[in-house]
Amino acid sequence: MLLRARLHLHWPFQIQVPTSFPATNLTRNRPINTIPVSNRSPNIILNAAKASTRAAEALPSKESDAADHPSSGATKPPVDRLFIPPGVERDKIKAEMILPGSNIVVGPYAGDAKIKQVEFVKSSGRAKDCPKNALPEIAMMGRSNVGKSSLINSLVRKKDVAMTSKTPGKTQLINHFLINKSWYIVDLPGYGYANAPDSARTDWSTFTKGYFLNRDTIVTVLLLIDASVPPQKMDLDCANWLGRNNIPLTFVFTKCDKKKSGKSGVKRPEENIKEFQDLISKKYREPPPWIMTSSVTNLGRDDLLLHLSQLRNYWDN
Repeated sequence: MLLRARLHLHWPFQIQVPTSFPATNLTRNRPINTIPVSNRSPNIILNAAKASTRAAEALPSKESDAADHPSSGATKPPVDRLFIPPGVERDKIKAEMILPGSNIVVGPYAGDAKIKQVEFVKSSGRAKDCPKNALPEIAMMGRSNVGKSSLINSLVRKKDVAMTSKTPGKTQLINHFLINKSWYIVDLPGYGYANAPDSARTDWSTFTKGYFLNRDTIVTVLLLIDASVPPQKMDLDCANWLGRNNIPLTFVFTKCDKKKSGKSGVKRPEENIKEFQDLISKKYREPPPWIMTSSVTNLGRDDLLLHLSQLRNYWDN
């Protein structure tokens, strides 16, 4: 398993970033209970059923409908911009292995993606108060009102698991949701809420940064990006900080159902996504995974779950 050393730097904004980061690392060299990761068995999941590692095809599930996938006019990313997971050889990639509306290749670790049970566990105001067991965590973060709660509700197929609000900055704690009694979705506070008091912004930065730097169980961070607007500096800065700290991430573009006209200088989601990718590609040696979603139409829901399954299953082996 690929292990990389981590750099402990300050929270992201307006930092100078190296010209390249690794993007496909699925584990990090972090100490836990003073035992180096390199000396531990990777199978550290406690009280969790063994995940399936069956091979999976990048095809819509029977539960998906036509609205779950981007228009047929969407083009596939070039091979050099694909996210290629472990177990896949570049020269053997076929078109049907690429998830629709993404650059993600499905590999042999994908499977067991369906969410059958969800349970809210706790809210934490400090990283050290988060659950102590070693279950894998999929963390979600993004600018305030980017649609984190809506995406969680879409993934678990329930309307009120995560409370949604039209007021930015509503989520102010680290919220853990236990999925299938074997892994967590972690809803992190949104950043960039202009009306938040300075003290709240400082507290958010401190404990969210502490979560990233001290949790050994993060499989990936889903960095949600609003595709209905042009790339935002705050999102780019956050992505750069995650990259500098060697934290694996997946870009989840939200609100992709908003097919705005290209008139009056307003760009379509696909144009904003491409612009964002072009900016990010200058900072990463390997392209991070990305996927288009919509909580309104459920676009990308099943495909995102399949992607998360292959990351979790690899993490567990």
